Amino acid sequence: MKAILIAGAVSLLLTLLGTRVAIRVLVRKGYGQLIRDDGPTSHHTKRGTPTMGGLVIIIASVTGYLIAKLVTGISTDFEPGWAPSASALLLLFLFCGLGLIGFIDDFIKVFKQRNLGLRSKAKFIGQIVVGLIFAILAIGWEDDSGRTPITHAISFTRDLKGWELPTALLVIWVLLMIAGASNGVNLTDGLDGLATGAAVMIFGAFVVINIWQSNQNCSKVESFKCYEVRDPLDLAVVAAALTGACFGFLWWNASPAKIFMGDTGSLSLGGAMAGFALMTRTELLLVVIGGLFVAITASVILQVGYFKLSGGKRIFRMAPLQHHFELLGWDEITIVVRFWIISGLCVATGLGIFYGEWVSGV
Repeated sequence: MKAILIAGAVSLLLTLLGTRVAIRVLVRKGYGQLIRDDGPTSHHTKRGTPTMGGLVIIIASVTGYLIAKLVTGISTDFEPGWAPSASALLLLFLFCGLGLIGFIDDFIKVFKQRNLGLRSKAKFIGQIVVGLIFAILAIGWEDDSGRTPITHAISFTRDLKGWELPTALLVIWVLLMIAGASNGVNLTDGLDGLATGAAVMIFGAFVVINIWQSNQNCSKVESFKCYEVRDPLDLAVVAAALTGACFGFLWWNASPAKIFMGDTGSLSLGGAMAGFALMTRTELLLVVIGGLFVAITASVILQVGYFKLSGGKRIFRMAPLQHHFELLGWDEITIVVRFWIISGLCVATGLGIFYGEWVSGV
């Protein structure tokens, strides 16, 4: 528990202080956000706001985790030592790998002063490569008892019996999870603080889930309700670091934003959410916990699909969903706060389902 508190506190402090430094550096270099010409006109005032702030979140999260490990000397749930567990290493690889792709995309935009960074094909290939490495290692990295970070079964609050996938389909499922979550956060990151605030709640939920799974782990407790999750306590430390980092960044990212996370932050945070869901056996539960991201992604899919099928008609005034409400005349801060409330309700519902399943023992 001490490691969890240290990781959260250190990463929070680093983003609170580090983001201020990053803003000064980015402003001095002229690395500002470019705004879509077809977007809401109110966004034009944000042109030039520093971007690539996700880099601060990544550095703070990794640093917070490592400092917590060094201070407490805990490597896994059961063995002493400072070395990170396999699950934590894989999650941090996914987090940083997708962050690197987002950083390249952001850097091209600001360096060439255009709204298009990496081509969609190049970005997709990058996500596939990182996701493929993660999937292969997570499926085959066994511990002494033969457990792997990811199993072959699709999960809800734990692995579903009879839903085991062959390795090839499992890899595809992992790639779909990563692509869906990372692009979902990317689509949501359109208003000041919206994606960051929602991410705080979701990573906070995974702290709770991982602590519970550690206390009720089959390696500690002999019960039909126990969890076969590998390294849950170490994953809780990573989740705490991400929660603290996003919380500290929100100080500067809330309206009016002094900095944006950019694709560097949105892709990395979305990938981390998918990684947590896969490793905690809560893959389908992520649809509930991350309900806000699901709704916003669905709005884009519906808008594009209906536009093509109807010959140019639209369901929403503009997609993603948050921009539809802007064009209806809602203030940006009103949209953000109400969407935060929706996200909070989704997280609370997801945690309720998770705990309810354990209580019922179904």
